[in-house]
Amino acid sequence: MSAKSDPPPLPDPLRVPVADSHTHLDMQEGTVEEALARAAAVGVTTVVQVGCDIKGSRWAAQTAADHDAVHAAVALHPNEAPRIVLGDPDGWSRQGAREGGGDSALDDALAEIDALAALPQVRAVGETGLDYYRTGPDGIAAQERSFRAHIEIAKRHDKALVIHDREAHADVLRVLAEEGAPARTVFHCYSGDAEMAEICAAAGYYMSFAGNVTFKNAQPLRDALAVAPRELVLVETDAPYLTPVPYRGRPNAPYLIPVTLRAMAAVKGLDEDTLAAAVSANTAEAFGY
Repeated sequence: MSAKSDPPPLPDPLRVPVADSHTHLDMQEGTVEEALARAAAVGVTTVVQVGCDIKGSRWAAQTAADHDAVHAAVALHPNEAPRIVLGDPDGWSRQGAREGGGDSALDDALAEIDALAALPQVRAVGETGLDYYRTGPDGIAAQERSFRAHIEIAKRHDKALVIHDREAHADVLRVLAEEGAPARTVFHCYSGDAEMAEICAAAGYYMSFAGNVTFKNAQPLRDALAVAPRELVLVETDAPYLTPVPYRGRPNAPYLIPVTLRAMAAVKGLDEDTLAAAVSANTAEAFGY
């Protein structure tokens, strides 16, 4: 039995190359070049690097400028917005104590995201949305204001919108409906049930599935994947998080996409080449590359 901290082995390569639609290379061990080489070796030839704050969004934009295989998404994560406005005196965010800067600080941060979103290598605005898991009720207003601003930025720059939705399904769908969703909207690490998948499908929203679709207790996710139209399905790692079974608990990375994609193909009753071809086309369409 290998140690929990050891990276899992390389899976058998995919015959049809695909993209990892959501990863955090800046949170993974090793260099970007190493990560991209390992991914390419198993048929994962493109990654979308996602920023969660100003620093991470700048890094995503720079990394995408430096590497043809990388596209960037820039945003303030839903939990970042209340940290900026209210601060984090008691460490609820697990990001260290921080002073609040009020609404003007959020405006300044959003202006920087807006500027980054104009760059050609930045293909998406995200991950944005709502997260009721860690933020207390007092943080919801800041999250929603930030979410609405990100929707506006995505539409103005004609970029995809990448949604982070944690325990906030109804409100995320409500805000998208109220603001008018961008033409290309992606639910990252889709976490709803089959009923919500039908709502997303009717609206034309992409649903990106991560390694948690392989978890034993994730039958509602598999039910959602089963009803999600093939032309709206993406695959992602959210690495270093959500490593698929049988490597759950060990570090995730883009090269593990084949493990998740094969599990998804089984759920959808498709052979892996058919699903890989669909996912590859869908990701290119969603992110406009």
